[in-house]
Amino acid sequence: MELLECVLEIDDIDVFVAQLGEIGERHDVTVQAFDSRYVAGPNHLERAVSLADRAIARGENVARDRAVEILLYAAGRRQIDRALEMGVDKGRHRAVILVAGEDSDDETAALETLVELDAVVRTEPTLESRDEATLCSFFEITDAEREATDASLAALVRERVALLEVEK
Repeated sequence: MELLECVLEIDDIDVFVAQLGEIGERHDVTVQAFDSRYVAGPNHLERAVSLADRAIARGENVARDRAVEILLYAAGRRQIDRALEMGVDKGRHRAVILVAGEDSDDETAALETLVELDAVVRTEPTLESRDEATLCSFFEITDAEREATDASLAALVRERVALLEVEK
């Protein structure tokens, strides 16, 4: 798995999503874009990919498309509409684009293609600082829960991702 942290300026979300799909097909990888405010770090996305792949291998996936299944796990939700809140939309966003394939050369080639998209304004770290209020709200992590543990916010988010397996 590789990540492209960047700022996106999306004029037409349908065109952008189609471009991601085309890049994925061309390089034999899965590509999914996230609004970085909803991502608790690289480990969050690694766990989502792992669990999505396991669900697909077992025939327990909800979505037919691997990218959507990864999005569902990253969001910790089975409802696609709710999970889509983590995605990017029209306008300017700090984002992270996930590229997951079997071959690291394919992932690297896909990243190089992604950087060339008109929607990519610039690359910059987008996962260094976390929007804690957004993460807590989206993943329904309460102040009481945070006070009751010494686990990091990122660990609590990964727990929500893992709980999706239990809730099936």
